Amino acid sequence: VVPPDAGYLDYIDLRTIGMLFSLMVIMAGLTRLGVFTAVCRYLLAVARSPRRLSLVLSLLAFFSSMLITNDVALVTFVPLALLALRPLGSERLTCFTVVMMTVAANLGSMFTPVGNPQNLYLYSVSHLSLADFLLLMLPYTLAALVMLVLVVFAFAQVPAGSPEAVAPQGTAGRISATRVVPWAVVFACALLSVARVLPFQVTVVASVAVGLAVDRGAILHVDYALLATFIAFFIFVGNMGRIEAVDALIARVVGGHELAVSVIASQVLSNVPAAILLSGFTSNWAALIVGTNLGGLGTLIASMASLISYKQVALALPRAKGRYLALFTAWNLAFLAVLLAVRLVVG
Repeated sequence: VVPPDAGYLDYIDLRTIGMLFSLMVIMAGLTRLGVFTAVCRYLLAVARSPRRLSLVLSLLAFFSSMLITNDVALVTFVPLALLALRPLGSERLTCFTVVMMTVAANLGSMFTPVGNPQNLYLYSVSHLSLADFLLLMLPYTLAALVMLVLVVFAFAQVPAGSPEAVAPQGTAGRISATRVVPWAVVFACALLSVARVLPFQVTVVASVAVGLAVDRGAILHVDYALLATFIAFFIFVGNMGRIEAVDALIARVVGGHELAVSVIASQVLSNVPAAILLSGFTSNWAALIVGTNLGGLGTLIASMASLISYKQVALALPRAKGRYLALFTAWNLAFLAVLLAVRLVVG
């Protein structure tokens, strides 16, 4: 319908692609060094009760996802959570805690532009200031945090007579400070680029340079399929905008209903492609940012990061998959309902 031409190049948001690539390289480098594993083991060492253990794990996912992304938080901490919870012998507590960690990672990540891919993209195209973005998401983040703590305190229980919580034994190994510092410097560059203080091209070059010098495996561990998917969606949305009848139809459906449409679309497309698709048909960035972030709650594919936790539980507790899905869906819908109510209050 729209044959390839020079206009295709204008569709692609190079800033989003470049920053997403850089953050993936940085997080892969720090993960391969064992930095996040060491932090998790330290925090688990102070958790002496099942309730406290569940709360520590949930808050760890919530706050870490703001900077290391929801995907990295779940890939790193869910396996350690399963290991820490195993001695308790409670399938229910394990499923509940992993569900809370997943909800926490998806909700904590909504606070910052670097917390998840759709935020990085929408922050770029909306041209919001960093302060405006944080203020936009602050009420929902605070409400999510309060609800998370209350839910964990009320429902993180194990049957009487279960053993005490036991943190994973052993150490994560010695971490070389000289290898961490370069990644920390590049991460600081990434944050400056997000704040539009430093050109994103500098961060891209720096992340590649550090990867080649310190750990080439970090570059190999980038999710290139996700980057390719972003490019494909950019082209798709750009082409839809050049088909007048389609552009008018979608704009009419989306116009004035950005939040509701983005929440619903996220349930079947997941929130990242929903954000890219709908961004071509509205300029109501605030509603789209809130909608795609809240839309990450709901179905298992509403946020693709949720699949990471499900796969880990399915491997560790194959007979608990049904229980996990039931808990996951129920709690996701509960959090979604509360946060949509917050939206009605804050406007």
